[in-house]
Amino acid sequence: MFRCGMYGGSFNPVHLGHVRCIVEAANQCRRLIIVLSCGERRSEIEERIRYRWLYQLTEHIGNVSIFVIKDAAESKTGYTDEFWQADAEKVKAFAGEPIDVVFYGSDYDEGSFWSRCYPEADTVVFQRNGISSSEIRKNPLRHWEWLPNVVRPYYVKKVLLIGGESTGKSTLAANLAYCYNTNFLEEVGRDISARSGTDTMMLPEDFTDILLQHKAREVEAIQHSDRILFEDTDCLTTLFYLHFLDGREKEGNEALADAISRLNTYALVLFLEPDVDFVQDGDRSEAIAADRRFYSEQLKEIYRKHGFTCISINGSYQERFEQAVALVDKLLEGGEL
Repeated sequence: MFRCGMYGGSFNPVHLGHVRCIVEAANQCRRLIIVLSCGERRSEIEERIRYRWLYQLTEHIGNVSIFVIKDAAESKTGYTDEFWQADAEKVKAFAGEPIDVVFYGSDYDEGSFWSRCYPEADTVVFQRNGISSSEIRKNPLRHWEWLPNVVRPYYVKKVLLIGGESTGKSTLAANLAYCYNTNFLEEVGRDISARSGTDTMMLPEDFTDILLQHKAREVEAIQHSDRILFEDTDCLTTLFYLHFLDGREKEGNEALADAISRLNTYALVLFLEPDVDFVQDGDRSEAIAADRRFYSEQLKEIYRKHGFTCISINGSYQERFEQAVALVDKLLEGGEL
């Protein structure tokens, strides 16, 4: 049993190969220091995100601590011995005791910087298992099985379905989610708008509830989605209805919708055109039904003004499904949409 060991890397991102190495290293020493190397001038996943991944994967172990070091090298090849030696001194100072073992993967050469920077320490080499952070970065969705569960939400692609009333959004969102074996976020406003029996009698706080609940449910759904999360409308659709009703409902809710919109990003926004039959299902607006194209264009303009690019989906229900599947498949393969 070693006394104090270290295992370092950029963990950009953390993958299951890293996890196996961390577990085996922690098993072999009384104290393990994980060194998270962050390049301030390199394009890397944010430091706090990687730190949280490492923390969540190790908090149960008990003998692991995480130490962050930052450097100004512009590339991995630019991280020379000068950086290695300086950072090794920082790690030793953090340890506060001799580091008697350094763990690293077999993709590093024997006798490399590890031996030069920690000459007093033994080395334990873990055999590389074929998992590569650089390969993951090329297409994370293609290498989904390499990602720990705590990392996967970072890479989940959100696909938003929007459109006017009775264009098949809810059914298509559910169908796509079931076909891709993942989650979909239902339209939150449907139940809330029925609190007074009709959406024409909604209170301003109902719209606040819709906006906040949708965002909260999205955050939760991402944690358990398989590569993709399909969403049936979002805060800007709620903003459309605030404009449409043009009453007390606006009180503060327009600003809230705008603020939430600035937090939202989507890999794909599908706009369902109003070229299927209108079905009066519950309390749908007859005013919107009478001029579906006009109100659809209003909705589309709201998204455009907020910086979102929409791809139109039209035709029969089968044609809409086929168009959506083709776009989602291209997204999964990493192709241009």
